[in-house]
Amino acid sequence: MIAKFFDFSGRVAVVTGGGTGIGAATAMLLAKLGADVVIAGRRVDILETKTAQIVAETGRKCIAVPTDVREEEQVTRLFETVIRRLGRLDILINNAGGTNMAPLKDVTSKVWKRTFALNVDSAYYCTQEAGKYFIPQRSGVIVNVSSMAGVHGTRSGAAYSASKAALQMFTRVAAAEWGQYGIRINCVAPGMILGDQSTEHLRNSNIDIDAATKVFPLGRAGKPEDIANAIVWFVSDAAAYVTGETLAVCGGPVLGGPKDM
Repeated sequence: MIAKFFDFSGRVAVVTGGGTGIGAATAMLLAKLGADVVIAGRRVDILETKTAQIVAETGRKCIAVPTDVREEEQVTRLFETVIRRLGRLDILINNAGGTNMAPLKDVTSKVWKRTFALNVDSAYYCTQEAGKYFIPQRSGVIVNVSSMAGVHGTRSGAAYSASKAALQMFTRVAAAEWGQYGIRINCVAPGMILGDQSTEHLRNSNIDIDAATKVFPLGRAGKPEDIANAIVWFVSDAAAYVTGETLAVCGGPVLGGPKDM
C-alpha cells in the first residue's frame, strides 16, 4: 500500500533549477520512482550532464530545457515544450532561486528587484503556466522551495528573507484558490543545505559551517536528498489531503535556555 503512494509511473514533472543541488536530487528521485522529468535552468552544459545521468540511472525520459525563469516568455516556451514532447503535466517543482547576501544599507534597488524576480516572480510565472493545464484536467501538484530565512529571517539577507516569506504566502493563497480544481500547492523551507553551489556560497559568505551546525538538534547540515525526500512526499498520494502548508526541513529548532540538565 505504501509503495503505491510513491509510484509516479505515467506522470510528468517539471523541476526548475533542476541541474544542481536540491533540484537535481529531486528530479533524480522522481525519475527513480517512475516519473518522466523535465529539468530547467540557465546552464546548458550542467543540464545536459544531469539529463544524461538521470536517463542512465533510471531509464526514464529526462528532457533539458534551457530556461531563465525570470523571463515570462521563456517560461511559456518551457511549458509548451513539455506538452509538445511529453504530452502532459502533473507535477511542478519551483526550485529555482538564489540570494545575494549584504547588509541592508548596501542592498541596491537592482539587487532587491533581481532577488524577487528569481525567488518570487519565477514561481508566479511557472505556476500560472502550469495552471493552464492543471485547471482543465482538475489535477496537479506544485511544491515551492522557500527557505528557513523566509520563516525567521536572517541578517544580511533582507531581500532574500523577504522574497522567501513572500513565496510562502503565495503558496498559501494559491492553494486556497486552486484547491477547488483538485490542485495541491505546498512549500518546503530548507535550512542549511550543503551541495554544489550552496556550499561554495556559504564559504564565500564567511560562514563557519561546522560551528553553525553544532547548534542544530540533529547536529549536521542537510543534504539535497533530505529536501528531495520532503518534496516527493508532498507530491505523492501520501499527502493527498495536505495543501497550503510550509514544511521546515532544517535539522530541528534552535532554542535558547540551558543545555541538557
